[in-house]
Parts: sequence; C-alpha cells; structure tokens
Amino acid sequence: MSRHDYDLFVIGGGSGGVRAARMAALAGAKVALAEEYRMGGTCVIRGCIPKKLMVYASQFSENFLDAPGYGWTIPGTPSFDWPTLIANKDKEIARLEGLYTKNVQAAGVTIFSDRAVFEDEHTLLLLNAQKKVTAEKILIATGNRPTREMGTTHIIPGGDLCITSNEVFHLKEMPKRVLVAGGGYIALEFAHIFHGLGAHVSLVYRGEKPLRGFDNDMRDALVDSMSARGLDVMLGCEFTKVEKRGDCLHAETNKGGVIECDQILLAIGRQPNTDALHVEKAGVELGMKGEVVVDEYSRTSAPHIYAVGDVTNRLQLTPVAIHEAMCFVETAFKNNPTRPDHEHVASAVFTTPELSVVGMSEEKALGTGHSIDVYKSTFRPLLHTLGGRAVRTSMKMVVDAKTDKVLGVHIFGDHAAEIVQLAAVALRMGATKRDFDRTVALHPTAAEELVTMRTKSYSKSPG
Repeated sequence: MSRHDYDLFVIGGGSGGVRAARMAALAGAKVALAEEYRMGGTCVIRGCIPKKLMVYASQFSENFLDAPGYGWTIPGTPSFDWPTLIANKDKEIARLEGLYTKNVQAAGVTIFSDRAVFEDEHTLLLLNAQKKVTAEKILIATGNRPTREMGTTHIIPGGDLCITSNEVFHLKEMPKRVLVAGGGYIALEFAHIFHGLGAHVSLVYRGEKPLRGFDNDMRDALVDSMSARGLDVMLGCEFTKVEKRGDCLHAETNKGGVIECDQILLAIGRQPNTDALHVEKAGVELGMKGEVVVDEYSRTSAPHIYAVGDVTNRLQLTPVAIHEAMCFVETAFKNNPTRPDHEHVASAVFTTPELSVVGMSEEKALGTGHSIDVYKSTFRPLLHTLGGRAVRTSMKMVVDAKTDKVLGVHIFGDHAAEIVQLAAVALRMGATKRDFDRTVALHPTAAEELVTMRTKSYSKSPG
C-alpha cells in the first residue's frame, strides 16, 4: 500500500494536466488534480476556443463584401452586436468546461477546486482548504499567463490601464478604436478580429517585422495584407508611456507620436505560472524566464516530479501539451519511457487570411546547414474571383537540394490551417518533392497548388 495519499497529483486543469490525470487514472493510478480557476485552462477558457469563435465572427464582414459578386443582395447594412457574441461564446465555454470536468471525474480523478503549492518534495498544500496532501509523483501543468511588462529596458508607466488576452474575452462593449501591442500570433489574431468586427485597429511592434521565427516571405505577405486591409501597422515602434485622458487612452511611442484609442491590448509575451508555487521546496529547478526545466522525458530536477505544457516554455501549443502528457503517462505509469517528439508540429496563425506552417523556414534550413531548393506560388484564389477583392494566397515549399526531402511547407491564405495539417502528415513520413509532384491534384482547390508547383523559384546554400 502506498505511503502517500495519491499515486499522482496534477497541478493545473488545462489540456496537458487533464489528459495526464485521465490517462494515469485509467491506467490504474490513484490521481488527484487541483485547478484554482476553471477546468480547461488557457485553451478552453481564454485562448484557442473562444478566440477561434471570435475569428469566425470577424470573418463575416468580408463574406458580406464578396456576396454581391455571387448574386446575393443583403438588405440594409449588416450590423454586429458584441454582447450577443460574448454571451454565446460564454455558453459554449461553460459547456466545454463541464465536459472536461465530467470526463476527468468519470476516470476516477479527485478534483480540488483550489490552488496547490509545494510544502516539500512529496507534499502539497491546498491553500483555500488549508489541507495538505501527499503524492508519489507530481505533475506541474500550470501553463503561462500574459505579461504586462512593457519596454525593453524598464517597465513603462501605464501598463495597468491596458488589457491582456485574459480580459479581452470579457469586455462589456466592443471598443471602436483598438491599439494592439505585440508581434506574435496573439497580437496579430486579435488585431484581425477587431478589424473584422468594425474597429479601427493599430498594431505596434518593436521588431522589424512580426512573427519572429516564421518564414520571412510569409511574414512579408501578412504585413502587406494587413496594410491593404486598412490596419495601421507600426514596426520598430514601442510605447514610452500610456495614460488616460478623459474617456480615452493615449499611448506615446518612441517615434514621437501619440495614439488615441479606447482600448490597448498588450500581447507582448507570456510568462510561466510558477510564481508562488514554491517549487524550490521540492528541489525543482527553474529557468531564466521562470519556466520549469525538464529533460527529454519531461522530468524535472526532482526525479519524481514532471512538467508538461506551456510552463516548460518548449512549444507553446495545446496539442503539444496533450502529446507531452501522453508521453508522461507512458513513462511514469506504463514502464514505457517515451520522449515527446517536437518535430514536424504544424502551427497556424488565425489571421484573415490564415498563415500556417509545418517544418523549417528558409532561414532555419540554411542556418542548420541545408542546401535548399525553394518553390513559391502566389495566386488569386477562386473564392475571390467573383467577389472582386484583390485577395492573394501565397505558398512556399523548402526542399533539401541533395535528398529532395521536403523540409518545410508554408501557406498564407484562406483555410491555410486546414490544408497544412495533411502536409504535416507528409513531412512526418519523410515525403520528397517528387512524392508531392506524383500526387494527383484535387481541382479546383487552393490546396492543389502544393502538388502542382513544379518550377523551382531559386536555390540557396548555407553561408
């Protein structure tokens, strides 16, 4: 009989924590989970799901623009009601939260609606209940949160006047003028959401171009698209001060300008949720950004304590957290040591249109020593030919020049995320450019361009 209360205690009820708790319990372990806020974590409650619902809402405005070319007459001027969207979104999130809770409980997991912190290497304190529990193994799956620390060298005054992606889902009314700070996928997605819903949107980013780490051609295509749609994109720009004047917010920038708006959304970075977790009491090492340091099996510096998901600051994607959780259960409870595989993980930025990628960018391929052949295509998709708008789709394939193996697929266009998922299967299997070329196209689709790009755009070698 175990000398501890539980075989496994999971801290955090997000995607990674929930999957690990369920699967460990189904494998026969006695499991408990503590979640201090709502089951589902960032993805379900204040991330992927509610954000995608808002993306769908924002895209109707462009569909209305295309409709007359297809023979549709829309009487009057279409109008949008923010409270209706928020109320319906909240209903769906509550439904999903209920399913998460039900599935975890059905697997036999004990759920504590409480915050758990370390007392020692095997003991956790539930703060609200002031109850101590012990566990043979502990999994940290506490995720991360938005940061408000503006500025490259010091914190800029006025951060408390701004909102983050946590608060944006609960605004009582839609702002008419929105300033978004940041150059990552969260900043870009919300810039497009508010623009599509009718707000005037400005985006401020301190870098040369947004989406650091993505392929440069795709980054350029996105910035060009944003400008063409009427979003104000200010690059190489950051705040020096934010203050409230009357009913408006005023943001001063290092360019000498002042931007007046109704809301400022900070999407300038995220930090792991390890503050006040007291991991030092358990001998768990943290990295420079506060992330939990783990080995290739998601094990921390304390051999019986593991961590998965965003709190480890590896790949911050929900399916990756779930994958890491599954590998953890195999390793810790099934005597089958399994390393998470972070290669060929597809990702998407849900802008309008979308940007998706799997594999290496041109820059990364060259930087890792590959000589490459590059295939590119830019075209007007059939969807927009009758609508009359100058919307373009761009696709790019990076191929190893010596082996013909496809290293990366990049898509900027409508439904890019749906297309790239199957490209990820091909790259996972080691597909070559010849494999793509020998595949019969599905016509008429945008996806067929991936198997009809036969003319090489250029070749490059490292250095």
